[in-house]
Amino acid sequence: MNAGVTRAELAKYIDHTLLATDATNDDVVALYQEARELGTFSICVSPNMLPVGAAWSPGVDPDAAETPADGPAICTVIGFPSGKHHSSIKAVEAAKAVTNGADELDMVIDIGQLKAGHADLVQQDIEAVRRAAPAPTLLKVIIESAALTDAEIVAACQAAEAAGADFVKTSTGFHKAGGASVEAVRLMRQTVGDRLGVKASGGVRTYEDALRMIEAGASRLGMSSSAAVLAEAPAE
Repeated sequence: MNAGVTRAELAKYIDHTLLATDATNDDVVALYQEARELGTFSICVSPNMLPVGAAWSPGVDPDAAETPADGPAICTVIGFPSGKHHSSIKAVEAAKAVTNGADELDMVIDIGQLKAGHADLVQQDIEAVRRAAPAPTLLKVIIESAALTDAEIVAACQAAEAAGADFVKTSTGFHKAGGASVEAVRLMRQTVGDRLGVKASGGVRTYEDALRMIEAGASRLGMSSSAAVLAEAPAE
């Protein structure tokens, strides 16, 4: 295992995440402040928590609020957590999120369609979001890997790549099947090569967990326990 990933290096892999259903604006402010202190790549919050700048200045018109330019990137989720939303609704949600300051979108596919053998419909779903939020917005596709067979993981990754996504992501962290596994991350990386990023999310709670995911091919890590994980990493 590579123990040479320093605290600062590891922080740049992390999407510092708060998707709890009872999260408040004050919680988002605290998350953002902590992310700046930790040096994480981004924060990831629910779409109705955007723009983050609105939380910094209570009473400010959300449509006029601006996120500080020198902070972490802003990520939000689309069709979360079930993916059982019409593509048109996901597209509207994506466009609104970008208007409200999102730099990155983590969208959930309908894994039922995938399991029914309709990878073409999954691809169309992703394409709808991609059209609504074109580059430079980064699009990550959550495939809920723990609920899929290896063949379905491969099919989901291929659909995401064909639809123009930038990343594939393991999990929402809300599915009963569980979160990221080393085996799923490795298979996802083998499928997309170096053409797409791979985000491991769900159950990454220790420094060793993070290292295992990175060694398996993860280029981004979604976690809510970022401070505790980074505290375990060597400073230099």
